Amino acid sequence: MTSAATSVPTHLEPELAGQTVVVIGGSAGIGLETARRARGEGARVIITGRNPDRLKQAALEVGAERTAAFDANDAAALKSFFQDLPTPIDHVMVTAGSPTYGPLLEMDTAKVREAISGHVVLGLEVARNAADKIRPGGTLLLMGGTGGRRVGHGLGIASAATAALPPFTAALALELAPVRINLIAAGFVDTPLSASVLGDRLEERRNELRATLPIGRVVTAADVAALAVHIMTNTALTGATYDIDGGQQFVSS
Repeated sequence: MTSAATSVPTHLEPELAGQTVVVIGGSAGIGLETARRARGEGARVIITGRNPDRLKQAALEVGAERTAAFDANDAAALKSFFQDLPTPIDHVMVTAGSPTYGPLLEMDTAKVREAISGHVVLGLEVARNAADKIRPGGTLLLMGGTGGRRVGHGLGIASAATAALPPFTAALALELAPVRINLIAAGFVDTPLSASVLGDRLEERRNELRATLPIGRVVTAADVAALAVHIMTNTALTGATYDIDGGQQFVSS
């Protein structure tokens, strides 16, 4: 007598079910895609952004539970936002801000100071205000880049700014433990920000990367969002930098 094998359906629990994810800069690009991915994994999502109209549309797209429109670099507004949040929250991701490029000798002192310290100061301000809100084992996730690791014409101060973030992240992870602090270092990511920077050169840049990257395609915001959610859910990860650039730093592009 033979018996047929019985297949047992498997049901995977959403990885962020019942958790709260806050995305600072969540109205577009990587932030929006991370909010979307987190929502798909069962999280309650709170997003912020500077543009109220774009933020409202993003909230509708991802089913955000709450939004707040303010400039993340406004220390008073950032503090007020976190004070008003219900406790506890589980994960905070910071995607606000963008790199600065240009010849060093043409930059004034204030611009250099902002370019070098901007991401570190924002990360520190978020950490200070979120520290008592994030549950033990939760995460603060920062964004950096891999492109600035290669010194070259046109990169300007970006290389120095990029270099500051990994040790900053590691030091912060020790101070805020058991809250986990990690850094995502991205190369070119196909987002509205990239489109605004490159303008008419966007499609040319995409084609260059498709031809030269080891992965044979351009990195998308959804790729970065998948990594972000993995870092949120893997409780063994802290103080580290995770590259996601499709191998861009190892080729000439």
